[in-house]
Amino acid sequence: MNKVERIAGLAELLSLPGVVEELELRSTLGLCARHGGGLERATEAVAREVAERTDASYYAVIQPEGSRHHLSSTLFDPGDSKRLAAFLDRSEIVVSVHGYGREDDFWAVLLGGTNRALAHHLAGYLRGILPEEYRVVDNVEAIPRPLRGLHPDNPVNRPANGGCHLYTSAAADEKRGEALGGRRIIKKKMGGGGGG
Repeated sequence: MNKVERIAGLAELLSLPGVVEELELRSTLGLCARHGGGLERATEAVAREVAERTDASYYAVIQPEGSRHHLSSTLFDPGDSKRLAAFLDRSEIVVSVHGYGREDDFWAVLLGGTNRALAHHLAGYLRGILPEEYRVVDNVEAIPRPLRGLHPDNPVNRPANGGCHLYTSAAADEKRGEALGGRRIIKKKMGGGGGG
């Protein structure tokens, strides 16, 4: 596996060969995978499928196989991408799908972001459907600081109702789409909304 290289900005990332953005505008619920493709494999597929199943809007940045460029979430500036700006303008709440697979904590599913009510709700749902090997963490203090996703410049926190980061390991790939597939999870937290 190639070494992860830090990158300075979204415009630079989008200018790399083979890097693409995907955008589908639907409801005001947004699903995204900003580190998709070669960096956090299958996250864009999960976000896309969940968005299709729930009629949610969808945004992803997808790197080609072998490309491992990391842009800090706080540097995803909507001023550098009309597609990201359109996604954020449309979304009232966002769930961002991320890969997570630390050798010492492979079975963890972490729920960061500023919308703590949504994080707690998703955690309860996931605990009910994931096998017992999984450790679902929604206590933000128990999440490693770099993965808490609380900075106001993080795109997930920009919409009116903020959002939630879902970090999960490759071992959860099979269950990820199923776990988030029911629109009722999100709609309940939006007061019955999510359409429109």
